[in-house]
Amino acid sequence: MKRIITLLIFSCSITVAQQRDLKMPQVSQAAKVMQRIGLTDITISYNSPLAKGRKIWGDLVPYNEVWRAGANENTVITFSSDVMVEGKKIGAGSYGLHMIPTTDEWTIIFSKNADAWGSFFNDEKEDALRVNVKTEQAEMQDWLDYTFRNPQENGVSVLLRWEKLAVPVKITVDVPEVVFESMKKELTNINGFFWPGFNQAAQYCIRKNIHLDQAAVWVDKSIAIQKNFINLNTKATLLEKQNKQKQAETLKAEALTLADETQLNAYGYDLLNQGRNNEAIEIFRENVKRYPASWNVYDSLAEAMERIRDNKGAIENYRKALSKAPDSQKKRITETINKLNEK
Repeated sequence: MKRIITLLIFSCSITVAQQRDLKMPQVSQAAKVMQRIGLTDITISYNSPLAKGRKIWGDLVPYNEVWRAGANENTVITFSSDVMVEGKKIGAGSYGLHMIPTTDEWTIIFSKNADAWGSFFNDEKEDALRVNVKTEQAEMQDWLDYTFRNPQENGVSVLLRWEKLAVPVKITVDVPEVVFESMKKELTNINGFFWPGFNQAAQYCIRKNIHLDQAAVWVDKSIAIQKNFINLNTKATLLEKQNKQKQAETLKAEALTLADETQLNAYGYDLLNQGRNNEAIEIFRENVKRYPASWNVYDSLAEAMERIRDNKGAIENYRKALSKAPDSQKKRITETINKLNEK
């Protein structure tokens, strides 16, 4: 009997020791927001306290003291690539986000310690970056939150709002450089076995006018895997950018011999979009010559002529397109011809 009682006591002790508190809602609820700029993700995880009629700034949140920029454990901001914060570089990674409020200008702290409990153990030696920002007056908001304001191609402002105050922090990203580094990695994966990936990477560098030496390496790899109109034309464009006009023209001529109807048509529209109308018309004429049975080649040539206001030539080619077009296209082409006749 004594042995049984001892075992029961031991069993109860283990049960109590292993017991965990049941999950209950936090007073300051957890939240997370994310914004992508280019290929860069900016994520903020925080807990959102409520004002509940209390005086916040200079009271609940003292001035001139490090504040956790939220409630409970660290507010954490994560960058998936290197970024610039208020013009200062900070590397990819997760950071504890802390702030030092004042009546006017605030200090924003990015700490390498992203796992602390609030700001109680904040150590300036662990700073990755500090920047200063000006606050803004805002409409009353009872809850603290983070939002992203005015996202642009290469940047966004992170906005902390609480009570009648807003704190904006500007973040910018060197998007072309991030994309370049991403492409380098992708081309060591499955994309590195096929020609399109190398060609796309080269085209991106050409458009952004970055890393043209690497673009040359990539387009040559693409051609080595499978020579075609697309990658030969990419290399010709690169040669033009490098002021090697004679080599570019030779390569363009070779590329055109390999182009099919769809590729010639797409190339013609690309030239149109660049404002190179006469060159575009020559490409569309070549497409008509090669594929006289296609309604679309006449339609595209007509559109190019309409662009240069050669209405007579446009109408002539729209009529040829109309005679060959499927029923789904006839109404559009007829209406276009009628509008041109009215001019």
